[in-house]
Amino acid sequence: MAINMEMIKELRERTGAGVVDCKKVLGETDGDVDKAVEELQKRGIAKAAKKSGRIAAEGLIGNYVHAGGRIAVMVEVNCETDFVARGGEFKELCEDVAMQIAAMNPAYVRAEEMPAEDLEKQREIFSAQVLEEGKPEKIVPKIVDGKIAKWKKDVCLEDQKFVKNDELTIGALVTQVSAKTGEKIAIRRFVRYEVGEGLAKRENDLAAEVAELQQSS
Repeated sequence: MAINMEMIKELRERTGAGVVDCKKVLGETDGDVDKAVEELQKRGIAKAAKKSGRIAAEGLIGNYVHAGGRIAVMVEVNCETDFVARGGEFKELCEDVAMQIAAMNPAYVRAEEMPAEDLEKQREIFSAQVLEEGKPEKIVPKIVDGKIAKWKKDVCLEDQKFVKNDELTIGALVTQVSAKTGEKIAIRRFVRYEVGEGLAKRENDLAAEVAELQQSS
């Protein structure tokens, strides 16, 4: 299939990759933009892996306060040098990650940092739910494994779909910026505050607030 500029433009907008890389991968995937996106993300992850041994001790504290001051977030994002930390792309990344946390309320940064006791507790909950549905005991572990995998994508920040572009996960977004800056970038920790958190609240009120937040992003 002939590769045209519209295809290259779409791929660039979805991945942030350069023209040469976009054209090359589109050629390798016969012009399939979706496959090209996956391939570029895989290659970006491979590039990021080479940086994994480096030390990222600089960075910024990103913050976001939702309209009306009902939700506030602070997140520490690290990079290798103060030069990159002062750059526009890195600052934008910090803001985007903070907004993501405000909108989607993750519980963990990444799956591998999830406490074993939390994982086991959730597995017990899912097991009880599946048994309650009347599923045969022998297939319960397989069903629970699938539910755990889906749950991790919901509660782990790096696995969540980016609220500004659901073609990307937050992990892939970080990888993109890392590839552009040439430095290791990592989300270290975050804290999220919500007015009335931990107090009794009607479910429909909370759902309306979340919907409003996502629409404003």
